[in-house]
Amino acid sequence: MNAVEAAHYGRVNRYLHWGMALLLAWQFTTTSVRVLLNDSALDELLWPTHRSVGFLLMVLVVVRVAWALASRVSQPPALSTAARLGHLALYGLMLLVPALALLRQYGSGRAFEPFGIPLMSGFEGERIEWMVAAGGLLHGELGWTLLALIVGHVTMVFWHRRHGQNVLGRMLPR
Repeated sequence: MNAVEAAHYGRVNRYLHWGMALLLAWQFTTTSVRVLLNDSALDELLWPTHRSVGFLLMVLVVVRVAWALASRVSQPPALSTAARLGHLALYGLMLLVPALALLRQYGSGRAFEPFGIPLMSGFEGERIEWMVAAGGLLHGELGWTLLALIVGHVTMVFWHRRHGQNVLGRMLPR
């Protein structure tokens, strides 16, 4: 592998990265509409997709982590310890935020069928309060923290560009 290939992510990494970026943008759009325009026609149109897309994102994060581990030899190295830690935080939150939503969903006793696929059948009886409380307390707050990290991630792309390192080119087609 030559130096150009070593400094470039492969096709699968790029598709996962940009596909997940679009889905995350969708998630933050649905959430922003929910917060700013609650009970509007736009909210009623967008919000029903939030849970299913969140579940899809969680699955894609697992796939992405597995792929990254399997192909780590051919991936460009991290530019610094800070970059490595930032990416670990992004991945951690991309897993934790939907996992907390699933915990809250299960604890509520309501069924969950993302894209019509039965994942949780729900149950009769009382909610499991600690699950609902943990999800309710942390899902949204950590979701906004994830958004802040994503904004930082994008900001660092431009910072690196100003300092002569084209990190965006590593994630674009050759």
